[in-house]
Amino acid sequence: MATEVPDRTDAADAPHPAFEGYAAESPPQAAVGAPGKDGVLKLTFAPTSGGTALVHDYATVPFHVSGTLAHDPHPDAATVFVQSPTGGVAQGDRHDVAISVEGNATAHVSTQSSTKVQSMTHNYAAAGASLSVGRGGHLDYVPEPTILHADARYSQDLTLSLDAGATAVLGDIVVPGRLARGERFEFERYLSRVRAEGPNGPLFEDATHLAPGESDPAAPGVLGEFAVYGTLFVVAPGTDAAGTSDELHAVVTDCEARAGATALPNGAGVAVRALGDRAETVQSALHAAWDSARRDLVGAPAPSGRKY
Repeated sequence: MATEVPDRTDAADAPHPAFEGYAAESPPQAAVGAPGKDGVLKLTFAPTSGGTALVHDYATVPFHVSGTLAHDPHPDAATVFVQSPTGGVAQGDRHDVAISVEGNATAHVSTQSSTKVQSMTHNYAAAGASLSVGRGGHLDYVPEPTILHADARYSQDLTLSLDAGATAVLGDIVVPGRLARGERFEFERYLSRVRAEGPNGPLFEDATHLAPGESDPAAPGVLGEFAVYGTLFVVAPGTDAAGTSDELHAVVTDCEARAGATALPNGAGVAVRALGDRAETVQSALHAAWDSARRDLVGAPAPSGRKY
């Protein structure tokens, strides 16, 4: 006998009041919580005599992990590219990622390709990532861009916890549609929130909320003439944030994208913002900043963009 899957369409589960109306809508296909809709990924990295190793991994559809790669410029780092056998993120999907880097380990986690958030008519899609880095450890969490198809409704929430002496680099690039098809700003709603805390408490919070039907993203002071938006957080409490900000600002101002850097509050580190007409130009600027910051933090350049 088939087991009935409960349909978790409850406004109380919505990540933000703007998503409450969507949460009450039941997708006509697989319900929220059905097999394949709730993806879970758990990764744990630890130091070993041979360098950092992936000591625990667990993945359910749509996540897949085939193992670690060892081509990182850092001799002790482990790299994981998260794969997906599906065509993208669909309405009603709920994805949860948990990554733990133990003390003195160095890890780089990315996605094999862009995250494509499909068009939606019911409910919404949400992704949460919980990252933790132990004392003296380092994590680079730099996924490929997120592409918001027409009518997409997407929320992502990332939390970072750092022990003393730990550092992290977090990257996020948003592409507002399939630009080659002229699908610019045709998504319905996008919400991204980032929170970080250190051993002494909260470090910073950052949020991006775009809803083209309510407020024009192309307005001055938002994205203006540009389409693609990217952010790189270099989270390194206790370091010279002002000096790093000046250094990274000088690096990205020579790039094709319109970019700049600023120090984060509470001495947390630096945020680099970039705007461009194409994902590639924004990626190039953020990679230049990542490369510079990583040399300072762990004494090695950022990995190249190849995904094999």
